[in-house]
Amino acid sequence: MSEASDLFSSNGGGSSGGATSSQTYGAAKKRILVVASDDEDLLTKNNPGSQTNVAFEPDGNKAPTMNNNVNAGGDGPGGEDFHTYLEEIVHIPEPNSESFSFKKLWAFTGPGFLMSIAYLDPGNIESDLQSGAAAQYKLLWVLLWATILGLAMQRLAARLGVVSGMHLAEVCYRKYPVVPRVMLWIMVEIAIIGSDMQEVIGTAIAFYLLSNKAIPLWGGVLITVADTFTFLFLDKYGLRKLEAFFGILIAVMAISFGYEYVTVAPNQIDVIEGMIIPSCSNCDEKSLLQAVGIVGAVIMPHNLYLHSALVKSRGIDHSKKTQVKEANRYYFIEATIALAVSFVINVFVVSVFAHGMWDQDGHKKNNSAIRDLCISKNNSHSEIFPNNSDVFEPDIYKGGVFLGCQYGEIAMYIWAIGILAAGQSSTMTGTYAGQFVMEGFLDLKWSRWKRVLLTRTIAILPTFLVAKFQNIEDLSGMNDMLNALMSMQLPFAILPVISMTSSEKIMGDFKNGLFMKGLSCVLAAVVISINMYFVGYYVTKSFTPEWYVIVALSVFGALYLAFCAYLVLHVMVSMGCRWFEGSPIMRRVMHDQEPRILDAPRGDNYGKSRLRGNLEELSSLLTTSDEES
Repeated sequence: MSEASDLFSSNGGGSSGGATSSQTYGAAKKRILVVASDDEDLLTKNNPGSQTNVAFEPDGNKAPTMNNNVNAGGDGPGGEDFHTYLEEIVHIPEPNSESFSFKKLWAFTGPGFLMSIAYLDPGNIESDLQSGAAAQYKLLWVLLWATILGLAMQRLAARLGVVSGMHLAEVCYRKYPVVPRVMLWIMVEIAIIGSDMQEVIGTAIAFYLLSNKAIPLWGGVLITVADTFTFLFLDKYGLRKLEAFFGILIAVMAISFGYEYVTVAPNQIDVIEGMIIPSCSNCDEKSLLQAVGIVGAVIMPHNLYLHSALVKSRGIDHSKKTQVKEANRYYFIEATIALAVSFVINVFVVSVFAHGMWDQDGHKKNNSAIRDLCISKNNSHSEIFPNNSDVFEPDIYKGGVFLGCQYGEIAMYIWAIGILAAGQSSTMTGTYAGQFVMEGFLDLKWSRWKRVLLTRTIAILPTFLVAKFQNIEDLSGMNDMLNALMSMQLPFAILPVISMTSSEKIMGDFKNGLFMKGLSCVLAAVVISINMYFVGYYVTKSFTPEWYVIVALSVFGALYLAFCAYLVLHVMVSMGCRWFEGSPIMRRVMHDQEPRILDAPRGDNYGKSRLRGNLEELSSLLTTSDEES
């Protein structure tokens, strides 16, 4: 009966009417999903590794409740409570109505905007200003299509979370063997730490500008530790208030960069042409490389893991296909609106530097011209511009100083406020992503402050050393390395999410159709190829061609491509490929294609079908057990 006990469980002594108390399940150290049937009894099913406990009342009238205190007493010897973003869920009004409702859309609004913050982190802002400085408006169409590609991938991640009831890391825990699973976790953690470093850099530079050098860079780096812990306590006031706070930070960015856009007043016709005409005439190698960098900066690997978890915060009855379908629709609308807002903000930044960094004759401004301008305006940061005729290469620090010299000192301070909002918001969402990833891949539950302390310490140490002992140009220049580092991790988010959402065993009737399978594969191939080109360029530029360097890079590249090939095989199996099943390796891969999760929704009335199927499986197990005894 061990297998039956693993499949079906109760809280120590049977599942009666008290089964809807998720705190009771926590005491049993189980994570339970309870789904109401048409009968009076409740069927409980153990969902190992999931952080979500949902209880749907039999009458269907009460709002579902969620409690993530799965350890029921704490994750440490001190009995400390364990909390996550999903500590409460939002009630969805009129769950049985299929007509469109703005009230219902408002209830679903939140996860998409938190996800969109990754499209506005300091690394993206720096990529935007550099693309405007390098090619003016000619790369805006690349930014537009990169955002659309990101929306397509985010849609898959959200659907996985809605349909399966688990986020991407949790499903990976069930799908992949131990070694690939741990490797995936390491790669995603590297991406999170790399993103965290960019956010620390951006926040430190913002404090440096706002204080007019009173707060040194290394001091700004240390401040990011304290303020992150402070902001993370905001969710104690409720999920919706936390989401509203993130919305305020996005509004601060929109107002700050929108002010710069209005002040600089770029040519609107040039902006529109840059968005809709896919060309880059007279672009040099740097401009083309910047186009590649836009794609790498926009699509963040850990953001797919984050979005698939955030959508679990709404009260959806997974036993009703209409509610699952409706949730997918509203989440897609919300994500589209959120990414449209992030795109507009990114356009503001690109356009400001596309107009400001070029003179009327179409020539880029040089360092000495900007230095003389800053000196004439008595700007205290004018010494950062060398007195030579080289073309000015902006970053988030020198770009802000330039705006202050060109358009008034207030422009520099407003720019710094926008960067500060970008850094703080990205830091908090990165922390949530890290927590979901650690819990999902390792089934390891840490309090948020421990998680923040770990990742922030890893991110701050190298950043602090550079800020303390090097100059600010070295600190800003770290962004190129970090963008290349995160680009390398992209396959380890895109390939799993395509594999999961294409599997009928995971998604049921909501699996990717033929068109979406083909489109997602093409998008993945394009994005991964672009990012590999960017990484290859950065590696050849940054490393000397010594024999030991070549050997080390070759070995690493071979292992990296082998792991990518392994994930591609999983994608092919999920999409129904069977022509290579004679291979022992492929048989093993197909065996891994059996994740132990809740049965996916299938059929028009799959809530009953799932219960009936589970009961039939339990009956079969009991019969087998009786025959053996």
